[in-house]
This record gives sequence, structure tokens and C-alpha cells, in this order.
Amino acid sequence: MTALAPKKPTIRRLALFALASAALGVIACGPNYFEIPIETPIKPKLDVTAFQRVLIAGFVAGGSDDVDANQETVRLLRSQLRTKSSLKVIDADTMPLLEIAQDQNKAANEPDDPQIHDVVGGDSGSVPAPTPIADRSAQPTPLPSRIKDEKDLEPYERLFANTTYWKKIGEEYQNPLIVTGTVLFAPNQTAGFVNREVEQYDAFGRRSVVTQRQYLERKGFVLRPHFVFIDGNTGAQLYSETYKEDVLYSSQQNTPALSSYFELMDRIVPNFLSALSSQKIKGTRVLLK
Repeated sequence: MTALAPKKPTIRRLALFALASAALGVIACGPNYFEIPIETPIKPKLDVTAFQRVLIAGFVAGGSDDVDANQETVRLLRSQLRTKSSLKVIDADTMPLLEIAQDQNKAANEPDDPQIHDVVGGDSGSVPAPTPIADRSAQPTPLPSRIKDEKDLEPYERLFANTTYWKKIGEEYQNPLIVTGTVLFAPNQTAGFVNREVEQYDAFGRRSVVTQRQYLERKGFVLRPHFVFIDGNTGAQLYSETYKEDVLYSSQQNTPALSSYFELMDRIVPNFLSALSSQKIKGTRVLLK
């Protein structure tokens, strides 16, 4: 019977062996190694060197009636930028963008020059000539007055493409960087089977952990902000980004909506700040003596 040739060590096995040897060496050395804290800078996503001021204007917000997502988002972002950005934050009233967008939409639906019908002919039997009706397909999509989900927010996006309007706002505040967008903070519910680890003890008191499938009903909230960055000099969009976070609790747990809002914003704010200012990721590096 022919003997099988020994398998040659693969690159993967050699790499694993080297890592294991290095780890054992560090452990064996005991005090012969030390950790050095390091910080890795990350460049901002948006070049804001042309701006000295930033205006958190306001947001088209909807979802839960328990939280004014427009006011809360403006307050939170202004507070964060005051301490973590070199831009001067403008103190101004929060803009009610939901009403502003509806007013703009209403104005766009009105005829530019309504006139009395012209009369055809000069005799008493003349009838008024019909005024041409604008193409209905060219009319703006109606804006829902009550925002319940992401679909209701879509028609409001055209507000941020109105360069004339945002340029006017920029002139009013000395041409800052304008931050606006939409915020959806809505209740969320789910039900289904989930895996849970359960401790068990046998007759001899020995502990074991087993996985069990349980049917659970959970409730919580979903937060979806869409940030739009606008050049106050031109009114044009410079950059935009969208985030979505959710949190679920046991159906028996009663968590205030505002607490859930801040819990979810804590996850999103670092990403928002990274768009405007350089951030640093902290870590450690192990060095051998």
C-alpha cells in the first residue's frame, strides 16, 4: 500500500501559525509589551473651507406626534456643531419647512395670469372663448398634509431643488452653508420568532445554555433623516446623505418616544459630523519592548 505524502502547509495555515506564535509571545512576555493609544484622522466628506457660518435651517418632519422632529433635530445638530465644528452656528428661528413647501406648491398650482374669458364675436349671441387649461400632467404632485411614512416625504424633495428660494435665504444670513432635509421618526412594530439563549440546570446542578425559539411581539421606533447641504451663495445642493436606524423593545416595556429619538440620533450624529469636519478614530497599538 502506497503511503500518502504529507500535505504541504498552505499560506493560510502558515499565517495562522504566525499569528498564534505572536500572540503566545506577547502573553509569555508579560510586562515586556505595552499599549500606545493612537488616533486616525478621517477627512470630511464635504469641503467647507469656503464657509465660515452654518445655518441649520429646519426639516420637513413627520411620523410620530409625540416628538417634534423638526425642532429637536435642529437643536441637537446646532448643539453638536458648536462644540465639534469650526463653523459658527447661526442662531435663528427654526423654519417650518412643511408649511413653506405647501405654500410653494400651492403657488405653483395657481395660474400665472388669470384673465376674464375673451368674447368671440361682437353680437349679443357671442359666447366667451374658453381659456386654455394648463397640462395637468405638468402640475406639481400634491403634497400630503400628514406625513406617515417615507413615501409621503418624496414629493417634498423638490423643495431642496428650489435654488432661487435657498439663495434668498442665503443672502439673508450672509451666505452660509445651509443644512436642511427631511426627518421621519415613526412608530414601528414587529412580531415573529426569535432565538434566545436560556440557562438550564440538570438534577446535579450543572449549568447549560440552550437556544430556544420564542414568539415575541416588539415595538419601537424608526428614524430616517435625509440631510441636504446647500450653498448659501448659489442656492445649489452640494451634498446629501440618508441614514436609517431603528430600535425595538419588548411589548411590555414602556419607553418614551423622546428617549428613543435621542438613542437613535446618538448613532447618526457621528456620521453627520464627519460630513463637515475631520473626525478621529481612537484605538490602541501593541508594541514589544
